Amino acid sequence: MNTKNIELLAPPREPHFVGDGFRVHNFIPSGFRMDMKRMDPFIMLDYNSKFYFPPTDKPRGVGVHPHRGFETVTIAYKGRVAHHDSSGGGGVIGEGDVQWMTAASGVLHKEYHEETFSKEGGEFQMVQLWVNLPAKYKMSKPKYQGISNNEIPKVELSDKAGIVEVIAGEYQSNQGAASTFSPVNVMNAKLNMDGKAAFSFPSHYNTGILVIEGSVRINGEENAPTNHFVLFENNGNDFTLQANENATVLILSGEPLNEPIAAQGPFVMNTHQEIVQAIEDYNMGRFGHLED
Repeated sequence: MNTKNIELLAPPREPHFVGDGFRVHNFIPSGFRMDMKRMDPFIMLDYNSKFYFPPTDKPRGVGVHPHRGFETVTIAYKGRVAHHDSSGGGGVIGEGDVQWMTAASGVLHKEYHEETFSKEGGEFQMVQLWVNLPAKYKMSKPKYQGISNNEIPKVELSDKAGIVEVIAGEYQSNQGAASTFSPVNVMNAKLNMDGKAAFSFPSHYNTGILVIEGSVRINGEENAPTNHFVLFENNGNDFTLQANENATVLILSGEPLNEPIAAQGPFVMNTHQEIVQAIEDYNMGRFGHLED
């Protein structure tokens, strides 16, 4: 076995609010040396760990804001979110569903707790991941993939260990539900107590896991607790996860784009001039129109 070793076990940072609807721990980019270049093509990871929102008549969330140059991936573990964007994409994602929005040349969008969930209140748990786009696709047409849980391939593990949900990429010859612009693997391993799953990715891919529920033992050795992120070294291909208790783990592995990164707020391009252009285009109303 060509083992992929652990580089870093990162605890959750102090949470902060994005808008009034997302209470998140930021892992990428972070003070744990997991910057955009190190984690390329994953350029942001915000994790709303399990949090109770009380009932309200006014849905919490984030108002209209722009994006250009990358994709936003929202994975719902608890609660429901409604999404709308200026390219016509939109919908509601509930527990187990995924929204994959390709901002590309530019969209305005907004995200709120779904109306019924807001009125009832409840536990809310989500991941938002930003995936960078290769330079040649940054100004392509925006698109939206609303992926319901029943569309996500589920690979049954042996010995009733659990399942692996393949959101993007490939696991045991099962192709993920999402289409991507570069080689990206995004998966949920849902393991029963003592259940074991093996993964293999090219050594140069940037690879990490986020423990959503429970805790797991990695390569039979180090324990990763709930809400911790594990970054793997860029050597070796293989690693195993074994659940100390029932566990859910998000697995991320992607081939680095190895292109210049120029980032400012909601715009991620390759040069400073492209950032200046993005700001001008936004100010001139070229990202379309969306009511708040």
